[in-house]
Amino acid sequence: MSAAAAFYAVITTVQEPTAAVRELHRRLTELGGRLVVAGDRKGPASFRLPGCDFLDLDAQRASGFALAVKLPVGHYARKNIGYFRAIRAGAACLYETDDDNAPLPGWKRRSETVAEARRIPAAEKSAMPKWVNVYRHFSADTRIWPRGFPLEKLVEPVPACVDSAEPVFAPVQQGLVNGSPDVDAVWRLVQDRPFEFDDRAPLWLGPGQWCPFNTQSTWWWPAAYPLLYVPSFCPFRMCDIWKSLVAQRCLWAMGAGVAFHAPEVFQDRNPHDYLRDFEDEVPGYLQNARIAEILSGLPLPEGAGRAGENLRACYAALVEKRVFPPEEMALVDAWLADLRQMPNP
Repeated sequence: MSAAAAFYAVITTVQEPTAAVRELHRRLTELGGRLVVAGDRKGPASFRLPGCDFLDLDAQRASGFALAVKLPVGHYARKNIGYFRAIRAGAACLYETDDDNAPLPGWKRRSETVAEARRIPAAEKSAMPKWVNVYRHFSADTRIWPRGFPLEKLVEPVPACVDSAEPVFAPVQQGLVNGSPDVDAVWRLVQDRPFEFDDRAPLWLGPGQWCPFNTQSTWWWPAAYPLLYVPSFCPFRMCDIWKSLVAQRCLWAMGAGVAFHAPEVFQDRNPHDYLRDFEDEVPGYLQNARIAEILSGLPLPEGAGRAGENLRACYAALVEKRVFPPEEMALVDAWLADLRQMPNP
């Protein structure tokens, strides 16, 4: 496997290359990586960056992936086909982001083992906090929270963390974002402003510790590739959040967790209608804690190599509880069937 084939970044966009994407492409080229871009119904008509794999809708449908013809158009879930392109090419590491995020100088390829991480201790499992507002661990004096964090949990004390005595396994890692971090519409409506997090050591969340993550600056390794799946039959502003909750539950069954890093990108955010975002996020405000409760109570087989079947079990449980409609399962099954044809799912 060549160095260029080992490291892929994946985005979806309807625009020609933005300044942020050009900077990402430049940094990828320096590090021997490659960019995969999934287009959609609105475009772009072309994507002129040397060495970039651009997949318009026709290319996606001709890819041979069963999921490509089942996914809705005009939807962020088209990113699933970008993941497939990178995995089929043999990606040993996959980084996903958006077209308005530019790498900061410290952006670099990461390792799935984090040597110097903080973690939340607990004397016993029952004492382990269920929800951890990770943003407060990178900005202790500011009221800020990630999109998808249950509003009713914001009043709970921020749990203390300690340095980990040994490396931690984190096949999913979320980088925070400066400038316009990923917060919900409530935060934007009441205190929208440029924001910078503190430069602190990574924080690792283990089994039983919940915090939503997103697809804004996120690293994945092969053990977790089945968990990349972006669902379709849910509100747009919740598709990556609910994806993250399912992924966390499946990671626990591996004996793994999610690591959160200090900012490594700067977002110059594309225009948004905050009230429209709020409307789209209402199902999350009402259901995120419930989803975590459903998944926490779900028995899953433990050990490496069970991510795919555990992903399916999670979505089946959420369909049974009417979080998702039954139509989601056809897409989950197509995703898993396509993954079985991959070299390292």
